[in-house]
Amino acid sequence: MRVAAVDQGTTSTRCLVIADGGAWQLAASRRHRQFHPAPERVEHDPEELLASLRHVLAAAGPVDAIALANQGESCLAWDARSGRALSPVIVWQDARSRAELAALGPGAAALSLAVCGLPLDPYFSASKLGWLLREIPAVAEAHAAGRLRLGTTDAFFLDRLCGVFATDVATASRTGLLDLATGGWSEALCALHGVPLASLPEIRACDAGFGRLNGVPVRASIVDQQAALLGHGCTRPGEAKMTFGTGAFLLACAGEARPEPGVLSPTVAWQRAGKARIHALEGGVYDAGAALEWARRIGLIDDPATLSDHEGPTALSRGLVFVPALSGLAAPDWDRTAAPMFIGMDHATTREDMARAVLEGVAMLSARLIAGAAASGLAVQSLSIDGGLSANRYFARLLAAATGLRVEIPQMRELTALGLAELAGVDTAPIRAPRDTVEPDPALIAASDRARFAAALDKVRGWRDISTES
Repeated sequence: MRVAAVDQGTTSTRCLVIADGGAWQLAASRRHRQFHPAPERVEHDPEELLASLRHVLAAAGPVDAIALANQGESCLAWDARSGRALSPVIVWQDARSRAELAALGPGAAALSLAVCGLPLDPYFSASKLGWLLREIPAVAEAHAAGRLRLGTTDAFFLDRLCGVFATDVATASRTGLLDLATGGWSEALCALHGVPLASLPEIRACDAGFGRLNGVPVRASIVDQQAALLGHGCTRPGEAKMTFGTGAFLLACAGEARPEPGVLSPTVAWQRAGKARIHALEGGVYDAGAALEWARRIGLIDDPATLSDHEGPTALSRGLVFVPALSGLAAPDWDRTAAPMFIGMDHATTREDMARAVLEGVAMLSARLIAGAAASGLAVQSLSIDGGLSANRYFARLLAAATGLRVEIPQMRELTALGLAELAGVDTAPIRAPRDTVEPDPALIAASDRARFAAALDKVRGWRDISTES
């Protein structure tokens, strides 16, 4: 079997062809634009994303099946009759609905945690979808005419490419509208966010089939992070992965038992047709690769590859801290008013010191997620990583030291595609097996370094609200 595994991500769309026996190749990768029309707003052009999907699939050549990974929380509105997008894609990083969510009050927050397990944060799709209906006249008109469709990007792609208006249960669990107890849309949460339930897609198991594209079955669809969890082989409780892309995302497998909301958020890892749902605990860092890209853009870093060569004491140990909260802080703070900060510079501080501090900041925020899983009742036993930063030797050492865990790095780095292929029926074990490991070095990050970083975190929380007071 040959599967076209398509990863439609935040900055690009990639397609790998993966076959039984361990053969795989990158068929195509295509970058797309990201728009920032106003503060706290991040958008994609839905037609550009569709064109990218068509391009990479055409490059794949003849395949037996297609599997699709999506960005998770990014969403939009479109016309049920014409298929025309009625809005841009509002990207998961977007925080335009922050004020509306804050106005809902503690009762709404408790309802959200009880039903879907997620906090009230603009990261999730629910408030974005409500915003679309309130703020874009064409969306409201389509709703009044009974032809509105709302959903995450996967539902839009499947509708336009295959004529199937559906999503999978793992993606649905990222919206803030799923009832984790029933696996269906929650009427109470839809009403809370002003989202008409009738405009949402059908929810299916991740491998239940999603129609055909040019005669080829779309056999699986799932969130990129959940696909990566499966690609890492994290199928038993306590096995965890972190993917370092634009953001950094931890998923720790919890098994069939649904975790209670706590420091981290419960989510659906995957569900196979006819099988029980597998759950996970999830937490994220909004800015990982995005922090490095920002540092490159302002001239702190010339070539990210050189960051692997750091030796000697950490910037933290010399009093220099960077908190990479360019988009705010995700779990466990859920604070979009937090701001990034360098602290501890002096006349001897160099660009290299500051670049090192950026890496250390991402590692320290990531380590908080591992601690958060333990506080939520799930001790992480193993940690496997992928994404751009996983290739950085210095960063892997930092992460191992900060978490106290052995860090495993699969030599095959396309873990989202690997999970997609497995969902579609390919035996991926021969590809997944080779791994590099990094053992934790307790001397690299001392208790005083952790205290220094914690103190810096206290300073950045709520900063944007303070800085805008008149």
